[in-house]
Amino acid sequence: MPLRDVGWVWEGQGLDPGVAPSIFGVGEGARYLGLTRACFMFHPNSELALEKMRGLDEVVCDITKWQFREVKDGAGRIAFQNFVSGDPALTLAEAEKVSRLARDFPNVTGAIIDDLSNLINNHGYTPERHAEVRQALQRHDDTLRLWAVVYTHELDPDYWRPYLPGIDVANLWVWNAGNLPQLDDYMRRCREVFPGKPIVLGAYLRDYAARSPVPLEMLQLQFERIARYVERGDLEGFSILGACLIDTQPEQAAWVREFIAAH
Repeated sequence: MPLRDVGWVWEGQGLDPGVAPSIFGVGEGARYLGLTRACFMFHPNSELALEKMRGLDEVVCDITKWQFREVKDGAGRIAFQNFVSGDPALTLAEAEKVSRLARDFPNVTGAIIDDLSNLINNHGYTPERHAEVRQALQRHDDTLRLWAVVYTHELDPDYWRPYLPGIDVANLWVWNAGNLPQLDDYMRRCREVFPGKPIVLGAYLRDYAARSPVPLEMLQLQFERIARYVERGDLEGFSILGACLIDTQPEQAAWVREFIAAH
């Protein structure tokens, strides 16, 4: 299967240290990378936003929920910053909202919870609440799937076991680019921790831990493995973070675009 048919890109402005606001608007990252699927992040889930992505084959909406706030430096100058609310009640409300929106936007196929362990560890997000969130997501469409962002350093089966019934897709990420050579082992462990669950492998353009671009040799290693995993049926797809980094890491983005086009 061509990679363009199984690839997702994170769309939206992710404002992190070292990352300036992007020239790419919502939906433009997918177009640049030659993809037709998106994870819509960072901004409110709304009809206006989804209208911008109506031409895509699939959209998965963030319900974590990422938001923006004003911050001031020592001189009183104002800037904006992304932050996660972490309020389980808001995640529940967002799941219900996405379920309603999907009735008018049939390309909405699910919702994603970013950094699920953060909600669990720091915001009292229980297995019971997770089950409620999934139920709310499927209230108006029982085909909608709930994605969970999981990191390779979190692959503890006992930790995730209570949440398994409410996870439809495991979105697996390698936080440190230097650990990408261990992908085969990470994939094996992920299948053990999330038995029978589809896996979507995350791919960064920027090494957030090192605050630098992902080295091209590491990108090549990861995408060659992605192509192999997809061919073998081990992966449902991959997701790229993201559109907001294309002009920050242009060499990485161009390399990924060319690899996708060739495979």
